[in-house]
Amino acid sequence: MSEQPSVGAILNMLGLLGMSLVLAIAFFYQLAHGELPCPLCLLQRAGFTAIGMGFLFNMRLGERPSHYAMILIASLVTGFISMRQVSLHLAPGDRGYGSALLGLHFYTWALVAAVGIVCYVALIFVLKDVTGDRDSAVPMRGPTSSAVFAIFALLVAANLLSTVLECGAGQCDDNPVRYLLLR
Repeated sequence: MSEQPSVGAILNMLGLLGMSLVLAIAFFYQLAHGELPCPLCLLQRAGFTAIGMGFLFNMRLGERPSHYAMILIASLVTGFISMRQVSLHLAPGDRGYGSALLGLHFYTWALVAAVGIVCYVALIFVLKDVTGDRDSAVPMRGPTSSAVFAIFALLVAANLLSTVLECGAGQCDDNPVRYLLLR
């Protein structure tokens, strides 16, 4: 008889899928629309990767307060980076950087997502408390969690590779138009 995954484990897996979706959408726009990420955009992707790592650690190593702290700190840092980029494009007539998705630029969506993730973690705590699943340190195993891990790992590796191709070993261009290492 197999044991059912806890509410926290399922929500952490959904959180990791959400971070994978964020990275996939950004990567899709980069490849399909030729929109290379600016340095602040790359920092936001790194923030979403760190958030995903917190969800991943909860899945693979069992839920721990330190993993949730990682998610929350990474969300705050990502939110501050996003706020910085939003503030750079508040001037009248500024069209923003990159294209928009549903009327908002990606850095605005990153701010919304960062705040949403903090709320999501709060929801996880409430649901764990309501269901009596307060001390779940059992790692999540099985083909579903392995597939979610593989998707996330592949997206992180692809984003790292594209960042190296875009920036090389130095500082990235403020408004990149081509991959530095593919000239």
